[in-house]
Amino acid sequence: MDTDLDTLATALHVTIDDLLKEHPEWAPPRPAEGFAPKTTDSELITVAVLGARRRAGLVLEWSN
Repeated sequence: MDTDLDTLATALHVTIDDLLKEHPEWAPPRPAEGFAPKTTDSELITVAVLGARRRAGLVLEWSN
């Protein structure tokens, strides 16, 4: 990961994490029983957004 992408990922994760703490109703419901997740919702959302950003960049490169 380059520095700009690393900075973006960190800022995005912190923002998403803060938003989910302010609005816990936005997070998916968790079952009362079963395995505890090893990855937080904010981590998963960050990875999804960065993946979508990457795919959008590839589409733009291909269309030019």
